[in-house]
Amino acid sequence: MIQQIIHVYLMPGMAASPKIFEYIKLPEDQFKLHFLEWLMPTEHESLNAYALRMVGLIKHSHVVLIGVSFGGVLVQEMSKHLNLKKLIIVSSVKTKNELPSKMKLARMTGAYKIVPTQLASKIDVFEKYAFGKLMSKRIELYKMYLSVNDHKYLSWAIKEMVCWNQENYDPHIVHIQGDNDSVFPISYISNCIIIPGGTHIMIINKYKWFNENLPSLILDK
Repeated sequence: MIQQIIHVYLMPGMAASPKIFEYIKLPEDQFKLHFLEWLMPTEHESLNAYALRMVGLIKHSHVVLIGVSFGGVLVQEMSKHLNLKKLIIVSSVKTKNELPSKMKLARMTGAYKIVPTQLASKIDVFEKYAFGKLMSKRIELYKMYLSVNDHKYLSWAIKEMVCWNQENYDPHIVHIQGDNDSVFPISYISNCIIIPGGTHIMIINKYKWFNENLPSLILDK
């Protein structure tokens, strides 16, 4: 009997490229990986409408959706229009209640509207004036893994993340969160698999854990 291949679609985080999944390797006799990329949002496009467009990129049935950070929010919206085998989010949130206080405040005050997203295209300028090894390393990571620096996209994405309104989540969702995530602190998160020492970029630097555990998480009923 030929084993049916499970199709796994992976969505990167805000403005990130699928390159963040370069170290994710699953048994090829069981899984086929598909890497999604960010589309440019249309003017005044809602997250739900955007998610519907992204659903059009899913070419198989009963798939696994894995999303990182804001990509985790997006796959939850996409899942509302799909019959999935499994929904998995990494370094993300399940509802607006899991957002950190600073994001809730930004939503309440409208502060997200004044983020200087135009600077995203000036990464080479930042690199020129970077001081210290830590800042230089972060800029190098940005250059390596970020694929979208269009300020209209970034303004849209920040607004949709901060203003995400979901209150209830799929009870079957698998949420994987690091206990050292500075973007979505673990103190705000409930009902998740906790990765000790995991940061917001653990999909990159904790890839061995994912390679070892994703197969069983996907196959678990």
